[in-house]
Amino acid sequence: MNNTALPKNNSIPKHVAIIMDGNGRWAKQRGKLRLFGHRNAINAVRNAVSFASKKGIKVLTLFAFSSENWQRPADEVSGLMQLFNWALCNEIKTLCKNGVKVKILGDISRFSSELQDAIQKAQISSAQNTGLTLNIAVNYGGKWDILQSVKKISQDVASGKLTEEQITDDLFSSYLSEPTDVDLLIRTGGEKRISNFLLWQLSYSELFFLDVLWPDFADEHFQEAIDFYAGRERRFGCTGDQVRSIK
Repeated sequence: MNNTALPKNNSIPKHVAIIMDGNGRWAKQRGKLRLFGHRNAINAVRNAVSFASKKGIKVLTLFAFSSENWQRPADEVSGLMQLFNWALCNEIKTLCKNGVKVKILGDISRFSSELQDAIQKAQISSAQNTGLTLNIAVNYGGKWDILQSVKKISQDVASGKLTEEQITDDLFSSYLSEPTDVDLLIRTGGEKRISNFLLWQLSYSELFFLDVLWPDFADEHFQEAIDFYAGRERRFGCTGDQVRSIK
């Protein structure tokens, strides 16, 4: 076995992805409209970004709006788009001040021109930052990600050039940050599924599920997830003995 081919498990994951679930239920518990929960979710996002930066995590990817979320009530979707636009415009200065690079993952063509402009400005203004890379997945789906990648390289199928590495290189998310593969996935809200999120990149991720609703997600919950990750033995198809032999 080539020991250099097997990644070592460090106590701090390089790439953490979070499915931020539970905003609507959080609002309902308080007798409010679902959008109230989405608005209060912004504080949890700020805290998560700050915590990830302090811990030395290289990449944080947040699932903000899936390609299936368009099926939700029109007023909720409209409110979410307005909230996303507001957050981009109002948070980018603080993010840049803290060295955070912002990248948007997903098909933005369906968004209003105003929101598309805000997305471009946020990405351009933070492009030279060298701290945490913050990927925000909006109008994103894992199947879509893989499909558009395969379309790009379909001309190579007949010639036999299609490889796993080529698919990885052509995935939409591969243009955003390194490392592309997710080390740790966190999902709040009590559900235990990945909901069409980063299907290719999650292939060897450690999965951590929390009952806490996203607006209540705090540093102690993030630390709990990291502690869980640090205790995992990541084998990548090898045996435990093989993994331990290179530690």
